[in-house]
Amino acid sequence: MEPKDYYKILGVGRDASTAEIKKAYKKLARKFHPDLNPGDKAAEGRFKEVSEAHDVLTDPQKREKYDRFGTISDFGGAGPGTTHTYGFEGFDWSDSSQFGSTSFKDIFSDLFRGAFGGQQDEEQQAPAGDDIQYTMNLGFEDAMRGLTTRIQVARLQHCPRCRGAGRDTGAERTCPSCNGTGRVMMQKGHMRFASACTRCQGKGKERGSPCSECHGDGRQEVTEALRVRIPPGVETGSKVRIAGKGNAGRGGGPTGDLYIITNVSSHPFFTREGDNIYCTIPVTVTEAALGTKIDVPTLDGTAVMKIPPGTQSGQKFRLREKGAQSLRTNLRGDQFVEVRIVMPQIKDERSKEILRELARLNPWNPREHLKTS
Repeated sequence: MEPKDYYKILGVGRDASTAEIKKAYKKLARKFHPDLNPGDKAAEGRFKEVSEAHDVLTDPQKREKYDRFGTISDFGGAGPGTTHTYGFEGFDWSDSSQFGSTSFKDIFSDLFRGAFGGQQDEEQQAPAGDDIQYTMNLGFEDAMRGLTTRIQVARLQHCPRCRGAGRDTGAERTCPSCNGTGRVMMQKGHMRFASACTRCQGKGKERGSPCSECHGDGRQEVTEALRVRIPPGVETGSKVRIAGKGNAGRGGGPTGDLYIITNVSSHPFFTREGDNIYCTIPVTVTEAALGTKIDVPTLDGTAVMKIPPGTQSGQKFRLREKGAQSLRTNLRGDQFVEVRIVMPQIKDERSKEILRELARLNPWNPREHLKTS
């Protein structure tokens, strides 16, 4: 027999949340409940199918097994095909006089609110607090090397008096409507069933008076000194996340995050492109012509770089892994050094004569290729 597609039976996608699955089940269960369709075998069969799908897809372990293997071999407890009647077995739904003027819609609204009372809490969780941003100005070298520093951040934290509830916990009392159970018995004609208490929203406790410290908001503004670490390699616009240091959520909701936005100043010698850095260094005519070794500034101090004989002005050399630290990997970029040949200032006749002799010995015209016929 081909495995049943529980998602298709409930009319939901495979990525549906538990709340969406319960909502779809409630709608179909109302439609195909056997007591509302007496003698209708097709409706009874559909009700069993949607109940089976609901049992599997609302149980995390069963759902995981079903998603992996397309079937469930061990359900435990109520197995597939179990019909849920919520204590109304044998009740005669065909006699509408039992409900007076109450409509089926009202009855089922109360019925399923009680049957799925926990769902309301799931869908109304306290919202998370906002993330906040802090702009930090950094020098070029601090950004390249990273640093640990202290900052002052203004943020909203949960009120220590009421712990974010917004009310005085001492004034909280047991709900008189449900006596702290969170559920009350309701009567619809001859039918009685339990439903979530509307006075306390099923919590069993009644809200107290507004907190005298935060005036009911549940949060207070504070200025907090934080010790933060900026990793090496940040640049202008980089974001450094500090978890849990944003604004607290209302009603005791989780706290947002702090994002430090870096603004890196320029450097008089280095420029950065991606994870590589660039610089230009002057050399003399004789150094470029004859070759030599020169000292080059790097982020790690001075490095020795070889200039080969015949080096031309504008030629670039690479110093491997002397660039910026990558924020995505453990690798470093490279440093590219551009050579710029600087002419000496000739003032004495002897130097001029040497240059004339050099020209006679090397009669090369670098503009030869520019001549036109």
